[in-house]
Amino acid sequence: MSLISHNKRDSRIPLLLLAALVVVADRCSKLWIVHHINPGYAITVIPGVFRLTHVLNTGAAFSLFDSFSPIVVRNSLVAFSILAVIIVLGMLWRVGRELSLTGIALALILGGAVGNLYDRLRFSHVVDFLEVHIVHYHWPDFNVADSCIVIGACLLLIEIFRPQSQS
Repeated sequence: MSLISHNKRDSRIPLLLLAALVVVADRCSKLWIVHHINPGYAITVIPGVFRLTHVLNTGAAFSLFDSFSPIVVRNSLVAFSILAVIIVLGMLWRVGRELSLTGIALALILGGAVGNLYDRLRFSHVVDFLEVHIVHYHWPDFNVADSCIVIGACLLLIEIFRPQSQS
């Protein structure tokens, strides 16, 4: 290690704080929904485009695995989520010494994964509440955690395909 690297500020703690902020935002938004909208109901925000709903998602994204036993699905999703959290945390710890787009992406993914994992462990379901329609397309309901996971994945793709400087 060079002496210069010792003088750089370690960004792992701020990145972990970003992940924690995602978890807090996810929990607060889900709590608001639970206390203001009954399951199965919705509040229209932009007619024909956007509604706040209250959906209890016991399965995976896009209703995958609906034909399997709910207990098997829940346990499989919990196991996968725990594994994903461990892997993403390890990657974040490794690349997080310097602030980068990759580190931010991993922090968003970590926070989203922890947010949904908390719901599955505590309630055996995830609260989804953001419903979007674009023209004739209806996007499946999602939440803040899901949004952060997708944003993080998109940032990783940008980082992967961005031309690298020749240093």
